[in-house]
Amino acid sequence: MIIPVRCFTCGKVVADKYDQFKREIRQGEDPATVLDNLGLNRYCCRRMLLAHIDIIDSFMAFATIPQTEGT
Repeated sequence: MIIPVRCFTCGKVVADKYDQFKREIRQGEDPATVLDNLGLNRYCCRRMLLAHIDIIDSFMAFATIPQTEGT
């Protein structure tokens, strides 16, 4: 789905860190080190990025485009 803007538990903003987290993980960095460097030290904030599954592309395959009149 879409990454939540804030941590569900403490309310810290986490959405702005997701792209950098994903980029560094793809480069082979250790997830714990990346989260530490991003300033996510609480367990609740760390789980927001670690447990996120990006499935928006799968849902977009089923999106419908409303037709306008005359077409």
